[in-house]
Amino acid sequence: MHPIRKSLTSLLLAMSICACGGSGAGQVSPGGPPPMAPSAQPNVSLLAAPLDMPGLNRQRQIRLYLPPDYATSGKRYPVLYMHDGQNLFDAATSYAGEWEVDETMNALSKAGQLDLIVVGVDNGGAKRMTELDPWDNPTYGKAEGEQYMEFVVKVVKPLIDATYRTLPERANTGVMGSSMGGFISHYAIERYPEVFSKAGLFSPSYWVNDTQMFDLVTSHPAPKDTRIYMLMGGSEGGPMVPDAQRMASLLKQSGHPEANLTLKITPGGTHSETFWRGEFRQAVLWMFAK
Repeated sequence: MHPIRKSLTSLLLAMSICACGGSGAGQVSPGGPPPMAPSAQPNVSLLAAPLDMPGLNRQRQIRLYLPPDYATSGKRYPVLYMHDGQNLFDAATSYAGEWEVDETMNALSKAGQLDLIVVGVDNGGAKRMTELDPWDNPTYGKAEGEQYMEFVVKVVKPLIDATYRTLPERANTGVMGSSMGGFISHYAIERYPEVFSKAGLFSPSYWVNDTQMFDLVTSHPAPKDTRIYMLMGGSEGGPMVPDAQRMASLLKQSGHPEANLTLKITPGGTHSETFWRGEFRQAVLWMFAK
């Protein structure tokens, strides 16, 4: 294995193991750092019970953000589905800090800029790498990405649409994630173009599979009205930035309009929750712009 890919593999394995988080607050190993205080806003909740994942013989916790005026407005809202739910809303369940999605969305709502329902799908801990990869990998094992996305599309989304006041059409439905979550989010818009019309691809790990995602984009490009926001940190290292640039070029060559495609490379940005947290606001406003 190339030294750069080997180091990235080690990094992602470590992040996948540590990023498992948990449903409770402040779970740490003996002798570890003190637990973080819960930081989720009052309009964030857990679904009552974990959901069965067909074909994977496991269950998954779902986290839900509702706009501040949800209880009183009577309105219906667009929905953003996000991966690594433990890292989105609460420092107590996050790995290396949370995205502060709830605080950011509350501020956008207060400013009259955007109201969304955000659905966070927890990651599978030790299963994270296989769940977020649609293709078999000699290092990580047999892919489970197709089953994972079927769970999101055929179990989670129907439940959310039936239970909450959503705008369920593809025009009002987005998907977002970072690292492997960015990778599976790109797969989602290619595999389920009838479900998702916008995607936030934060530091997508295209390097995990050398050709498959690029081949998929070439053979089955997403609809041209799909809004694709690609983010990369200039200091992420390895093939991360070149792969993102290559993908952006491929999307343009496939005829994807530049008005519906953003590639932002932030100087000094790193592969971290802190970086993604700081970029979430700009990305979500662009994705859901009217």
